[in-house]
Amino acid sequence: MTFENADSQQLDRLNSQQSHTEKNEQHEKLSIAGMRCAACVQLIAFRVKQLPGVLSFEINSASHTANLRWQNQQTSLPKIITAIVDLGYAAFPAHQSLDEYERQEKKMALWRLFIAGFAMMQVMMYAFPAYLVPVPQVDGDLTPDLDRLLKLASLVITIPVICFSSLPFFRSAIRDIKNRHIGMDVPVSIGILLTFFASIWATFNGGAVYYDSAIMFVCLLLAARFIEAQVQAKTTAALRVLTRLSPMLANRLLAHPESRLSESVEVQHLQLGDFLLVSAGEQIPADGRVVVGESECDEALMTGESHPVPKQIGSEVIAGSINLNGVLVMQAEQVGSQTQLSSLVGMMERAATEKPPLVLLADKHASTFLIVIMSIAVMAGLAWWQIEAGRALWIAVSIIVVTCPCALSLATPGVMSAAIGEMAKQGVLVAKGAAIERLAGVTHFVLDKTGTLTFGRLRVVEGIICHRVGADFSAERAEALSLAMAAGSMHPVSKAIADALTAKVAGNATLAGLDKLKEIAGAGIEASYNGKTVRLGRLDFVQQLHGESCSIPAHLSGKTLSALGDENGWIALFALEDVLREDAIFAVQQLHKRGMHITLLSGDRIDVVKNIALECGITDYHGDLSPGDKYDAVKRLQLSGAVVAMVGDGMNDGPVLALADVSIAMGQGAPIAQTRSDLLLMSNRLAALPGVLSSARMALKLIRQNLGWAIVYNVVAIPAAVLGLLEPWHAALGMSISSLLVVLNGLRLLVANPDLIPNSEIN
Repeated sequence: MTFENADSQQLDRLNSQQSHTEKNEQHEKLSIAGMRCAACVQLIAFRVKQLPGVLSFEINSASHTANLRWQNQQTSLPKIITAIVDLGYAAFPAHQSLDEYERQEKKMALWRLFIAGFAMMQVMMYAFPAYLVPVPQVDGDLTPDLDRLLKLASLVITIPVICFSSLPFFRSAIRDIKNRHIGMDVPVSIGILLTFFASIWATFNGGAVYYDSAIMFVCLLLAARFIEAQVQAKTTAALRVLTRLSPMLANRLLAHPESRLSESVEVQHLQLGDFLLVSAGEQIPADGRVVVGESECDEALMTGESHPVPKQIGSEVIAGSINLNGVLVMQAEQVGSQTQLSSLVGMMERAATEKPPLVLLADKHASTFLIVIMSIAVMAGLAWWQIEAGRALWIAVSIIVVTCPCALSLATPGVMSAAIGEMAKQGVLVAKGAAIERLAGVTHFVLDKTGTLTFGRLRVVEGIICHRVGADFSAERAEALSLAMAAGSMHPVSKAIADALTAKVAGNATLAGLDKLKEIAGAGIEASYNGKTVRLGRLDFVQQLHGESCSIPAHLSGKTLSALGDENGWIALFALEDVLREDAIFAVQQLHKRGMHITLLSGDRIDVVKNIALECGITDYHGDLSPGDKYDAVKRLQLSGAVVAMVGDGMNDGPVLALADVSIAMGQGAPIAQTRSDLLLMSNRLAALPGVLSSARMALKLIRQNLGWAIVYNVVAIPAAVLGLLEPWHAALGMSISSLLVVLNGLRLLVANPDLIPNSEIN
């Protein structure tokens, strides 16, 4: 056997194994309920990833969903769900709504809170005499027998609180201990149980009891967590709506598009080319085009466009948008996970799981912080045992309770989710969560021209055929060649030329003798035609073939120019014009007000760039730039200390988008620009940029405030507890108020942002 044959067989085996592996690989999205903080996320992820056959498991704490990938030969979905349930959480396939489960959990939480609150009011009646009158001898006002009776009554009232209201803390603590993980419910449960059993001992052996403190502790914790849950639901509302936007069912036609006979199928069973019937009020189930009917669609949740978008035969429709009126028949072009909605939701979920370095630092040290606090509590208890044995236990309990690190690991993700949700409402998709912190520190905005400041919907206003002596090009052949070269490009100039010539040229974009087409970023298109090199694009790009200068008519000054030429000279010249976006001037003005330095970088001619820049009020502008020139310009800004946000849409913006500190791609831009971007401006509204900048700044400000408060609180509370200045109920109150403050502080991001101006107010 030759080496070549051996290598070939080995390659076949590897390909076969890979195919077999991919065939056995399963994907599923899960909905997970019961998660309250970063520790819950870490515990679930750690447990699931230990299961054999699990390839990847990523949790989005904002939408309470998880993306799961596993080998079905080694494990199964029920086993994975069982592992999550065994930890004390609920898990369902994502197509099952969590609404009913969450309603039941909310109802149970209210009952637990009611029992604890009612018991707190009752137990104070029995504890009150002991606070007013010290227990005297038999001849005093409060006899030992009466004192014991009041303590026994307090014990009876406390039992339902311990056995029912406190169960969530105990279950969570047991789960954490079983998994060798110290979560925040471990010190909470220890504090509750120590207080309760120490009070029982004091009831029968003499001494002060703290039933009232235990009940108050539980009541305050339950109240704080209930409020936190409602606040978190509010901060993540926009994000969760978007992630649940995917339609579940579709009406697939059984016959030709004119037919109304249909069957109801799940969207995951749709195939490319299916004809789908969408009635008024229903969601569009897939990406595609209208083939029958006229209507309007609400795409607000997808693109931020506040007005209904008219749809007619040939119009594109987006999965997740709502058909407002009329009946549409559409043909599916992208289905399932390939739809724009699925792609955007996936990007949002990944962004929500990413955290700024500031938040990662807090999450990283949360467990270490708990271990340190437990050690301090033990040492303080031993020290007080030598000083005043009766107070040692309560001081240890106070230290454990007062330092519960909710503020460190709970509230900051809420701010991130609120920021991402608020930006989504404006049609801005955050693809990388860590970009929010970088965006807050931006000092310079660099803008592209075509497709960014302008609509990018160029139109040919004049086409000039450059006849030359001995030329073998007729006007018809020049137009046919231009169409054939431009038809396959996504660049706005090429698309405009193709649109202008499509109706004029017979045979559309096919031309015999044309091959080797390739697009050169920032320059144009090059091909071989009948053995000769031909180019379509920028004037200097085409001029490189023949070296002749191009005579530009005076009336075309200020227009975007594109030329066709070969090795013998110029063949055709196309003059195009674009329209400035209606909100471009407003956006530039608002960014200037926020102290932003704005630079316009374009590959277009300098006279065209100058006209646009002066109209927008931009004084720093540069034209005739190649992609490398743009890259170098941004690099120079960064070396001078600038933090740069780049906004672009074209293929030639890919390198500079990758270089910028924050990259923002227009929603209609080239895919390469979108994949390299931190944010996607799905609404294509530049007016959203000032609001997004303000939201990012406020989000980072709130995160810093929350972490600062958590640090200050612990610096003050820990010494106070060690010195015996806090009772257990003081500690519970302080911890609850601390956690509640940082969560409520995050709500400030949801207050109406004056920077977010509706379309009607943009001139």
